[in-house]
Amino acid sequence: MKILEQVYFDNGATSYPKAPMVAEAMADYLLNNGSNVSRGAYKAAMDASRLVYETRMQLCDLFHFDKPDHVIFTKNITESINQVLKGILTDKDHVITTSMEHNAILRPLSSIGCETTRVHADTEGYVHLDAFKEAVKNNTKMIVMIHGSNVSGSINDIEAIGRFAKEKGIIFVVDAAQTAGVVDINMDYIDVLCFTGHKSLLGPTGTGGFLVQPHIVESMKTLIEGGTGSASELEVQPDHMPDKYESGTPNVVGLYGLHTALSFVMNEGIDQIHKHELDLVEYFINNFKSDDVRIVGSKSMDNRTAVISLDFLTKDNAMVAFDLQRTYNIATRVGMHCAPAAHKSLGTFPNGTVRVSFSYFNTIEEVKYLLDALTIILDN
Repeated sequence: MKILEQVYFDNGATSYPKAPMVAEAMADYLLNNGSNVSRGAYKAAMDASRLVYETRMQLCDLFHFDKPDHVIFTKNITESINQVLKGILTDKDHVITTSMEHNAILRPLSSIGCETTRVHADTEGYVHLDAFKEAVKNNTKMIVMIHGSNVSGSINDIEAIGRFAKEKGIIFVVDAAQTAGVVDINMDYIDVLCFTGHKSLLGPTGTGGFLVQPHIVESMKTLIEGGTGSASELEVQPDHMPDKYESGTPNVVGLYGLHTALSFVMNEGIDQIHKHELDLVEYFINNFKSDDVRIVGSKSMDNRTAVISLDFLTKDNAMVAFDLQRTYNIATRVGMHCAPAAHKSLGTFPNGTVRVSFSYFNTIEEVKYLLDALTIILDN
């Protein structure tokens, strides 16, 4: 078996490689512009500000939104979720979430101290609308939930849940870390959509944000205040958008990269990207046969991302991941994936799983290589 130099299957953590020309766009900004945004009227600053605005417009196009000034940039989706939850909730509120959540949601909720009901997922990692209906109380203020699981790859029906929340006057917040860029998402049934730029959007780390409906803004207090380049004569935070939630110098170089990545994703088409990734998943599942390994979650190609979790029943999961890297140069991720509640739901707590997550740039040949490596590891 020929050993390949590098095979990257940890795209659920961050995508690699990034979209074509991302690095070049970032380098061009650093070498030929370098200015701040919203803080100067000279050409370089105006050029940078224009690109940042265009990036807001791209995200509006991607998520079917028509308010670019309500697209807020943060350094990652965790910051976005913290801003939203801590900006809206108090310890007097009731919140519905799910048993599949990432700690990016569970830890802020714990910190706030609000009453929380977790809707339990089925054995494949899906949550269902009827359970949300049963969980609603008189003081339910928000439903906050993951769209696509970073453990099982299951994609939940956020449209049905979002429209139910809208009927009930409940704020609906979505964590789209694993799905933005591969699944069509529409802001029509979402109050706040949190995203990250470095996963399926194929952009650099340090980029993320949230899209927020106007009716939420008045009641969502700021997490950080400071210089915005606007209303500088005031010693209080401006309340106009997007400045209200964007204090301090933004990651301009990262947004140059994200702009380029979004152009690539939208030109290729999210349906095409998702299809290619699911073709890899289908090939793996159809050709991986072992009674000693449990494929966690659904084996169907419906309503899933390109995340596959493997639980090795006769070997230590950590040692399998170590052997994949040490012997075969295959990068996976082992453990709890910052989602202990999801692993409890799926029966893989406390050992976790070996997670394989494909991207648009992976190939069938790389999947075959993984299958060969796993066969050898299981036979030894």
